[in-house]
Amino acid sequence: MNDHFSQEFWDERYRSRDHLWSGEPNRHLIGQASELSPGMALDVGCGEGADAIWLAGRGWQVTAVDVSTVALSRGASHAAEAGIAVEQCIEWVHEDVLTWVPEPSAYDLASTQFMHLPAGPREALFRRLAVSVAPGGTLLIVGHHPSDLQTTVPRPPMPELFFTAEEIAGSLDHEQWDVLVADAVARPAKDPEGQEVTIYDAVLCARKFS
Repeated sequence: MNDHFSQEFWDERYRSRDHLWSGEPNRHLIGQASELSPGMALDVGCGEGADAIWLAGRGWQVTAVDVSTVALSRGASHAAEAGIAVEQCIEWVHEDVLTWVPEPSAYDLASTQFMHLPAGPREALFRRLAVSVAPGGTLLIVGHHPSDLQTTVPRPPMPELFFTAEEIAGSLDHEQWDVLVADAVARPAKDPEGQEVTIYDAVLCARKFS
């Protein structure tokens, strides 16, 4: 495993800018979770906290996990700015997701957005996230689709980091899961030259049978 997945790498990357991400919750989280009844949520790779804060603002109790203490500190600050009702609904947890094991059957929603790891560690993490979902709960996994490597939008030249939603769906026990979405979802973007391009997100949303 190279340094790109270490705490040191991500702490330094976050320190390099005042903010690394947009500050807006991920669109697929909004699309898939807006109609869910609030409960216990797990946000893995929470970054600067936009998804966790959006969930907390809708009444979820959120466990927000990241390897970077810099990101977690920023997330906690943003949550405090959002008000005490949001702040008190989020637990910020420093863990290395390559080895961390969440509590089984504990969460009504387990979400990870754009978590790109080599195949072995990624598949192991996704298995642990599936186990963490309570009966009746939802698993939401979103990532950059492999087809993005063929566009002019910058992506790491490491094909092993990319996956399809169908691959994740195929790894789930279909006697335990109802796969609601397993697709490549198009969205517009701009490349470094300012040209409009279409990129695709791999979106897996599944509900564990009660």
